Amino acid sequence: MRRTLFFLILCFAFNLNAQRILNEQERAKVVDEILDDRFNNLLPKLMDAANIDMWVVISREYNEDPVLRTMLPATWLNARRRTILLFYRDKSKNTIEKLAVARYNVGKNIESAWEKEKQPDQWKRLMELISERNPKRIGLNYSKDHNIADGLDKTDYDAFMANLPKKFTSKVVSAEQLAVRWIETRTEREMVIYNQLVDITHDIIAEAFSEKVITPGITTTSDVVWWMRQKVTDLGLETWFHPTVDVQRSSADQNSEFYSFSDKPDEMVILPGDLLHCDFGITYLRLNTDCQELAYVLKPEEKKAPDFLVNGLKDGNKVQDFLTSNMIVGRTGNEILAKSLAEAKAAGLRPSIYTHPLGMYGHSAGTTIGMWDSQGGVMKDDGENYPLNPNTVYAIELNTTVTIPQWERDIRIMLEEAGFYGQDGFRYVNGRQTELLLIPRVKGHQGN
Repeated sequence: MRRTLFFLILCFAFNLNAQRILNEQERAKVVDEILDDRFNNLLPKLMDAANIDMWVVISREYNEDPVLRTMLPATWLNARRRTILLFYRDKSKNTIEKLAVARYNVGKNIESAWEKEKQPDQWKRLMELISERNPKRIGLNYSKDHNIADGLDKTDYDAFMANLPKKFTSKVVSAEQLAVRWIETRTEREMVIYNQLVDITHDIIAEAFSEKVITPGITTTSDVVWWMRQKVTDLGLETWFHPTVDVQRSSADQNSEFYSFSDKPDEMVILPGDLLHCDFGITYLRLNTDCQELAYVLKPEEKKAPDFLVNGLKDGNKVQDFLTSNMIVGRTGNEILAKSLAEAKAAGLRPSIYTHPLGMYGHSAGTTIGMWDSQGGVMKDDGENYPLNPNTVYAIELNTTVTIPQWERDIRIMLEEAGFYGQDGFRYVNGRQTELLLIPRVKGHQGN
């Protein structure tokens, strides 16, 4: 009876401040409202900034352009047949047309502009629309530098160019900058929602790294991973990648090697004295999270984590601070990376930074700030020259190597938190970890 009562109290504690997960109908309403705002208020500004007055996005069913996927209404899970979207911006009139060369309206925002009975050929109808509007620059989604902006397949590109009147051929340009800005830019409402997404993510991690899930000496890292996957499913959410949970411990214990990112063991039994690390993210309302946090498994005689681990986390927070202080609009990812690494190393730290854009995709389009295997900077074909823009979200992902004499080894303090760069500079979307989670929880404390 006492054990059952304790379990119920624990469950209540974990869910007291939990975000309410919307049902499917509520989600659809929110998704479509956000799309309405993005099409009518954001897109005209982005087209003006990119100097593109016509944007043509083409996809076939089950082979969707990554950009088109973000434009579909909530009731469209895929494109239908060949779906062609045409956006025409008349800056002088401050208007934007949103047309579909398709058999159906694409939601409430994009109106069908093709009656097959009048013009049987879909490509010819598209060319009629283009000729009627006589655009100065026609943007297509092809790009060498940004994979998400390279969604136009060769078959459709060839067909488009073969049907395009010759007078428009020289007006065709890459829509790379426009596509990336569409993908990376967050609206005010999206940022309100993003806070809730990251809060849900934090709550799931806190529950996973607790005595509710972990029994030292019995539970394995794989058990925790699959608990997280099941938790997400039970909440009616999705993950965009399979989570990982790993262990670092004293060299006196077995399986204590300094693992590379690519060869961590799949499963280890969790023991008292272990430092646990997870990498976990969810997908909800067409946005994604990506979070790495740390927990310590208390030994029977301990009430708090050892100071050397507490200080290690502080070193990780310092690397975060060096990075986020260098996130300044207009700087490229390579510039931010080089300056942040230099400053952190000058402070006696051993950092590695591999921060990526986050939003409609987990590894999204935008400013890439290092990769774990490319600490000298990313190459041009990875978007080296792409600058930091306002109203963008990043997974602040990094680590610092710390020597632990008490364990006779080095460990990595690996951290990742969603961060927003806005008009007023950088802030974390829903805070960051500054204290180790403790297993079991110590009464009155969430962390160390």
